[in-house]
Amino acid sequence: MNAATVDDLLTRELRDDRTGLVDVTGREYDYHWLCTTAWKSGNFLRHAGVREGVTVGVVGDGPLALLAFLGTTLLESRTRFEPPTDLAADEEFRALVAPVAELDDYDLPRGAQRVGYGDKPDAPDVHHFDAGVWTENPSFPPLSIDPDTAILTDGERTVSHEQVLAAARGVVDDVGLEAGDRVVIRAPLSDPRTVTAGVIASLLARGVIVLPTGDEEPTERGTYAVSSDPVPEPTRIDLESVSLP
Repeated sequence: MNAATVDDLLTRELRDDRTGLVDVTGREYDYHWLCTTAWKSGNFLRHAGVREGVTVGVVGDGPLALLAFLGTTLLESRTRFEPPTDLAADEEFRALVAPVAELDDYDLPRGAQRVGYGDKPDAPDVHHFDAGVWTENPSFPPLSIDPDTAILTDGERTVSHEQVLAAARGVVDDVGLEAGDRVVIRAPLSDPRTVTAGVIASLLARGVIVLPTGDEEPTERGTYAVSSDPVPEPTRIDLESVSLP
C-alpha cells in the first residue's frame, strides 16, 4: 500500500468488513470498525488537549490502548506506551490514557489530562475514554501530516511516520506478509519496534493485528508473531530485524 504517513492506513476508502483486529478473548473487529473508531478516538482526545507535537502516554495492550495510539497519531502527536510513573518534569507530556484504577499511580506535569478506560472514573477531572469514544463523531477532518512528524517515543528515541513506515515495509517484504495474515503481538508495545512490526506492518499489508492472551503457555493464534523469544506461531518476527533508527 502506498502510504506517506500512518493516517493513510485509516482512510474512508479502506473501511471494509475484513477482520483487522482480534482481542485477548478472540473477538474479531473489522477494518470498518477499526478505522471509524480510530477517528472517534482522535476526536475525543482532542477534547483532552491532545494536539500536534505533544506526548500522550498509553498504558495497556488491549483494543482501547491501541485506539488511543491511533487517535493520538491522527492528531499529529506522539505516543509513549507504558511510560514511567514520574512524568512531572516532562513539559511535552499532555495526556495519560490508562485503566482507571492505575491513573493515580502517575505523577503528571501541570495541565496534563488523565483519561481513564474500563471502570467509570469517580473523579470529575478524569475523562472517561470508553464513554467518550463511543459517543464521538464518527468522521475526521482531512489530514496533511508531514512524514517527519514524530509518532512514537520510548523516552530515549523518537521516530517519525516516515521512519516507522519504512521499517514496516521492510517487515512486510522480509516475511512476505499478505492481506488476511494474522500477526500476534508478543513483545512489549513500549518498544517502538513492536508497534512497527505488529501494528503498522499489519495495517500496511491489510493483515490482522492479534493481541496476546497473556497465558503462561501461549497457544498458536496466527501465522506470525512479533517477539524476541520463541513463539508458538510458525514464523517469528524478531525485534532485531525491525530497522528503526
